[in-house]
Amino acid sequence: MEWYLMVWKRYAQFSGRSRRKELWMFVLLNTIVAILLSVGGLVTATKGSSLSIAIFALYIIYALAVLVPSLAVEVRRLHDIGKSGWWLLIGLVPLVGAILLFVWWVSDSQAGDNQYGANPKTAAPAATIG
Repeated sequence: MEWYLMVWKRYAQFSGRSRRKELWMFVLLNTIVAILLSVGGLVTATKGSSLSIAIFALYIIYALAVLVPSLAVEVRRLHDIGKSGWWLLIGLVPLVGAILLFVWWVSDSQAGDNQYGANPKTAAPAATIG
């Protein structure tokens, strides 16, 4: 849970580096929340059900709320392997872009410091939240 909260603490920080664990824990918990809200919406889905509409609205609000932190942690993850955050736009290329981003996001951190900062694996915990 601390990895999920770390992303929220660095809400719109597009500089620096983030470890694989930070990105993937954030993705995992967002996926769980999205599935729970989707299932809740489907279970309550009846014609004109106000509960179903409320759950759908909650889903949309949550999706919008995590948009900026998601982009920020993805950019920081690219920084961790020595790539510019602009490489995130490669995801717009169908199939190839998504595969390339996935490969980069599961890659190990670039050893030592790089132009984006200190390696978060070796940095002090307070410095990674910062």
